[in-house]
Amino acid sequence: MEQIDYNSDWRRVASTIYKKPTDSKIYGMVELDVTDIEKYIAKKRKEGLKTTLTYIITLIIGRAIRNEVPELNTFVKGSKIAQRKQVDGVVSVLLAGGEMGSVKVENADQRTIQEVTDEIAEHIRQSRKGNERDEMQSKNMLARVPWPFRKWLFRLYRVLTIDWGISLPGIGLDSNSFGSYVVSNIGTVGLDTGYGSLLPSSNVSLVMILGSVQNKPAVVNGEIVPRRIMLLSATLDHRVVDGSHGGRLFRHIKYLLKNPHLLEEKPDENLAKF
Repeated sequence: MEQIDYNSDWRRVASTIYKKPTDSKIYGMVELDVTDIEKYIAKKRKEGLKTTLTYIITLIIGRAIRNEVPELNTFVKGSKIAQRKQVDGVVSVLLAGGEMGSVKVENADQRTIQEVTDEIAEHIRQSRKGNERDEMQSKNMLARVPWPFRKWLFRLYRVLTIDWGISLPGIGLDSNSFGSYVVSNIGTVGLDTGYGSLLPSSNVSLVMILGSVQNKPAVVNGEIVPRRIMLLSATLDHRVVDGSHGGRLFRHIKYLLKNPHLLEEKPDENLAKF
């Protein structure tokens, strides 16, 4: 694979003029026809694989980063763009009592639908039993610290893990705690669409939001027919990528949604590997 220069002149300028990431966001949205993928999911569920559209999108983004947009697997470290060692996805999930939690899928680009489905489902089961991942336990610990000490502690954590790249294994936090990208399905809570935030305490360059799925008229083979349509939106960190990268990402997502059988097997080892 051709070597990519992550630290181009523009990337160096962008990482300097934009703050972390408060004013460097790029927003994008596409309408996805999910009629066929919903049928595929229904077929798989009858076969015993209890997968969902959220799980499949999580896997697809990992594959897209691996195959098409490796620039999204980077983060700002000092004045340079650094590449992550692997592609990890974080999925927002709804826990008992309506609280939001998260599941981290390591090496998401190398997984199959079966593996991603089993891992996320198991993490959700453990979380609902009270066995939360280290990062979420650290969140709960931070919440109990009195103000303004909580603010000072957060700043210290951010400097150590994000700015300096120091790991804090004692509390399960490091510069890669939040993975390469985040996926959240807000359609399950009644929202049609929305844009995610780039968490200041992370180095995540991409947040992908799934909206609700609705019946809408669409043109297929020159005819207007009812289809199942979902709005998919992305928030990107402009310090590491441009709008063109978002375009490549959405194109690859559409391609894999039309060819979900490619997700049933391990990816081609000849393609990009982190």
